[in-house]
Amino acid sequence: MTVRFHNCHCEPQLFGAKQPLLVASKIMIHSHTISFPTTGDGDMIDLTSQVGTAVSKSGIRDGIVIVCAVGSTAGVSTIEFEPGLKRDWPALMQQLIPAGRAYEHDKTWGDGNGYAHLRSTLVGTSFTTTVSNGKMTLGTWQQIVFLEFDNRPRDREVCVQVMGE
Repeated sequence: MTVRFHNCHCEPQLFGAKQPLLVASKIMIHSHTISFPTTGDGDMIDLTSQVGTAVSKSGIRDGIVIVCAVGSTAGVSTIEFEPGLKRDWPALMQQLIPAGRAYEHDKTWGDGNGYAHLRSTLVGTSFTTTVSNGKMTLGTWQQIVFLEFDNRPRDREVCVQVMGE
């Protein structure tokens, strides 16, 4: 547990003078790893339940949760996790950054996954949301998903870090 001190400038009408106040807060950090296999490019895995469990186990009531994919050929985002969008998403990625095209990365490494690195860069490898009253702040149809872009099945890890009070 870490105790941090913050300077807080308060309005004169509240405290009689505009003086900095020293406020102590206890910032807790809880880390968790989620491991799972993927089937390769286009695989979308709903992580919402596992991330929610990590938030609950952390004991943190108010703060943030960060979900981060380990690797440079994957992404983490949110989507309504339903069959139509699970088909639409890979189709959109194929239009934006097509697999099977010659990329400079492939010329360098010969692994044929240059498109996967570019998709990962476009989407990003992390997602952050707030934690309020011990629960993630997500919409009704908003799920946290892992997105596999690599051209082969992989064993993946996602790091979850919950920070707050």
